[in-house]
Amino acid sequence: MSQSHLRVGIAGISGRVGQLLVEEVAAAGAILSGGTARNPEAVKGLPASVPVFTDIADLAAMSDVVIDFTHADTAEAHAQALAAQGTAWVLGTTGLSTVQQEAVAGAAKTIVVVHAANFSPGVTLVQRLAQIMGRTLPAQTYDAEIVEMHHRQKVDAPSGTALAIGDAVAQGRGVKLADVRDSGRDGHTGPRKTGDIGFAALRGGQIVGEHEVLFTSADEQITLTHRAFDRRIFAAGAVRAAQWAATQPPGYYGMDHVLGLPPV
Repeated sequence: MSQSHLRVGIAGISGRVGQLLVEEVAAAGAILSGGTARNPEAVKGLPASVPVFTDIADLAAMSDVVIDFTHADTAEAHAQALAAQGTAWVLGTTGLSTVQQEAVAGAAKTIVVVHAANFSPGVTLVQRLAQIMGRTLPAQTYDAEIVEMHHRQKVDAPSGTALAIGDAVAQGRGVKLADVRDSGRDGHTGPRKTGDIGFAALRGGQIVGEHEVLFTSADEQITLTHRAFDRRIFAAGAVRAAQWAATQPPGYYGMDHVLGLPPV
């Protein structure tokens, strides 16, 4: 499909990222097919030809790909509607429950799903490097810690990106993150448990996003750092993923597939 004929819909078009997606879809030369919002009449700044719906099914019917940065509570309904219509899904929602994640995976049996906690190319590379380092640096010798900082309005902690990085470390070590995750230390916690992956969440101001991965032994420390200066990087990455998704067979993909990274 020609990218100039690619119809891209935006779930949550009135949000901060949604507004940036509108600009990035235009910059990519694709067609903005429409969006969803709780109150379509309140959405401003769109051409009169761009419809805004309350129902994701209506948007899916008009789109080749839908980009979705809404909320975990919408995941099951969106999975059902997009799969029924055969519309590709670029999903940036984090904090999914097991049931919600199963709904996303189920949709990927019939449509293209690109799901990422963060669509920044830089964060994708940090995740890959964290996985390699987790595999290479023994947990018995190197303590893994992840520190993140975001704007004061952020409601979840640790961030979805921090957890995705932690999961990459865990994959490299051949363990499940849930079994080794240590976050929210407070009070007399005792010594650090060997093999744990620690998390610290900082909040303040209007910081877009900062993530740091530290591997520390008795003799050295290796640090990976990523700082996002503008939310636009997430929107641009999501549109890149939408363009890529339009040419792929059904399946469950990540941003590493979009970037063409080789398997670890």
